[in-house]
Amino acid sequence: MNSPTKKPLRSQAWFGKADKDGFIHRSWMKNQGLPHHLFDGRPVIGICNTWSELTPCNAHFRELAEYVKKGVYEAGGFPVEFPVMSLGESNLRPTAMLFRNLASMDVEESIRGNPIDGVILLCGCDKTTPALLMGAASCNLPTLAVSGGPMLNGRYRGQTLGSGTGVWQMSEQVRAGTIDMEQFIEAESCMNRSRGHCMTMGTASTMASMVEALGMGLPHNAAIPAVDARRQVLAHMAGRRIVEMVNEDLTMDKILTRAAFENAIRANAAIGGSTNAVVHLLAIAGRIGVDLKLEDWERGSEVPCLVNLQPSGEFLMEDFYYAGGLPAVLRELGEAQLLQRDALTVNGRTIWDNVSRAECFDRKVIFPIEAPFKAKAGIAVLKGNLAPDGAVIKPSAATAALLQHRGRAVVFESIEDLHARINDDSLDIDASCVMVLKGAGPKGYPGFAEVGNMPLPPKVLKQGITDMVRISDGRMSGTAYGAVVLHVAPEAAAGGTLALVQNGDMIELDVAGRRLHLDVDDAELARRRAAWQAPPTPQRGWYKLYVETVQQANLGADLAFLVGSSGAAVPRDSH
Repeated sequence: MNSPTKKPLRSQAWFGKADKDGFIHRSWMKNQGLPHHLFDGRPVIGICNTWSELTPCNAHFRELAEYVKKGVYEAGGFPVEFPVMSLGESNLRPTAMLFRNLASMDVEESIRGNPIDGVILLCGCDKTTPALLMGAASCNLPTLAVSGGPMLNGRYRGQTLGSGTGVWQMSEQVRAGTIDMEQFIEAESCMNRSRGHCMTMGTASTMASMVEALGMGLPHNAAIPAVDARRQVLAHMAGRRIVEMVNEDLTMDKILTRAAFENAIRANAAIGGSTNAVVHLLAIAGRIGVDLKLEDWERGSEVPCLVNLQPSGEFLMEDFYYAGGLPAVLRELGEAQLLQRDALTVNGRTIWDNVSRAECFDRKVIFPIEAPFKAKAGIAVLKGNLAPDGAVIKPSAATAALLQHRGRAVVFESIEDLHARINDDSLDIDASCVMVLKGAGPKGYPGFAEVGNMPLPPKVLKQGITDMVRISDGRMSGTAYGAVVLHVAPEAAAGGTLALVQNGDMIELDVAGRRLHLDVDDAELARRRAAWQAPPTPQRGWYKLYVETVQQANLGADLAFLVGSSGAAVPRDSH
């Protein structure tokens, strides 16, 4: 019986040619000290690295890449490391999200244009994970994601301090006068005290969990701390496995199925994950060709939160790993028939094969599904005349009493308007009001900034109030919390109803009823719309291309012309 014909490796279109072009491709690579036998037809594995000293969360990735290389060589592959644009949430202005799609283009074209058979994605800080997955999905080669891992728990004056979440808490305490600036500055080095990304269940940890829940990473990818030697072992094993994936032709479309996205949505609810996962998973699905809609997030809305982590709870990612990590959570979902058990993962096994024997070692951190940490905690999708195409809220991070609320709008036309007026004691606002921020969406900021969790006015904070209903077309950090309605679509800059809200309008929020309503009649809204003027658009460069082509939040905020896949056919000769 004849054995099946093995699919030729695309790298051999470069390195396997016995002609002028083959000479060029091999000879210049050999100036790095590479021996000739590496070009003998073995799988070439690209290590897509988002290392940058301006992206603190990813600053250890050069070392992590070396462990991947060990695994690749061990399995008979040829590893080649290449850089792509790195997106550091803490430094990049006006927002890292403005450049997510640009970085995805960098990833896509770097993969397609080079002699690569399979890819390891080294991702960590918030937007690096979706950017790399989006770009790789548009090529659809065998691909495995390795997250950089969370930092160790922050420690400050005998207390646990969570990255991001602690900033929002302590900043409000300074503004309320309960701590001084010296204490605030002291906490800086106490919060972020090791390599790795945010150790709260913010966007970085959420997206690392999504990698694992989607099946795109090895088990325990989400939670092993960056400084733990087991993170290096995971990178090593990923290097071994990607060579096998190339030999098996296990491409991304075989893993990123509808079932995988449904698993990720439910997992996000169970971990109390970031609202940012909504826009990122929608964009990834758009690249791989899965018809995922904003409304599909309702599949997770009835799923309880099982994980007691900040910002929804008490503990941090280091504790989560020691308690059993994401496999323990996925087992709970699987036993409750809330997991698509047959979804394939990068190790060649189903997700249920990976987690069916996972153990929980600390029920203070990971709760059983029959006695959850919080009931019905998944992200809720709201609609109404204020958000015809949808908006989202994270009930597990909000004050329960505010999930049904009617209040007077206090409107801020821009982030600059908010900053100019929020600390003014003459601002006409009280705890019952609804704060509204415009101009924070994909087109309006531009880039869809994390400014939705507006700071409360000091005169409200001094009354002991720590939460108010806040509505915007922007996002918020996954480390943030509160009764914050986000991703309002269409956004204000696109002429959405949000653009028409005025001070004094009454707004109704009904999370249980999934309703967000502006109590202004249609005739008055029509009058306001006739007077509304769109903001000017940028005149050149990336900003212009972005604003002219970016989709709205409910579609994933990808660029319209990037949705879909072009595959990884070998391009034309370069010489």
